[in-house]
Amino acid sequence: MLNKLFALLILFLTLPLILLLGVLIKVNLGSPVFFRQSRTGLNGELFTMVKFRTMLNIKDDLKSDSERITNFGKFLRSTSLDELPELWNVIKGDMNIVGPRPLLGEYLIRYSKEQFRRHEVRPGITGWAQVNGRNAISWEEKFNLDVWFVDNKSFFLEVKVVLLTVIKVFRREGVSSKNHPTMTIFYGKFNKNE
Repeated sequence: MLNKLFALLILFLTLPLILLLGVLIKVNLGSPVFFRQSRTGLNGELFTMVKFRTMLNIKDDLKSDSERITNFGKFLRSTSLDELPELWNVIKGDMNIVGPRPLLGEYLIRYSKEQFRRHEVRPGITGWAQVNGRNAISWEEKFNLDVWFVDNKSFFLEVKVVLLTVIKVFRREGVSSKNHPTMTIFYGKFNKNE
């Protein structure tokens, strides 16, 4: 309940900014303004996550993300403004403010048993992995941090993550992985004993 109330408050306070960003995205990138994608939530259940669109909507499979992302899109990502519509997912109950970032549904079959534990809590707009490297760390490090969060989740840890997120956003740290505008694809790393 606290997550939903906090999300409603932030949504109310940022509504003028959200409307302005919607207009700017429409002018710079065209339609649609929002990017919707199936992501994995609590207990591995799929839901539709909503973000602001940051890439050109080119119907060409040969175009990589780095070719489709614009300078305006890079700005939205580096400031995390593209994440604001996810407040709606929090209000709906799909996500929390803090938790492991929701990943693609296709990754579900690629997780080890330990990695899958990240789904024991609701995914978040920000999380422990985001304030400890975001996209600049390896998948293995990210999953280890996610599982650590699951095991150590508390109100005070969540408050700490929110405060660290504000600092990271202003510093624009860890937005991209090396040589990639977002994060590389997770192909899976399985322990034979799991």
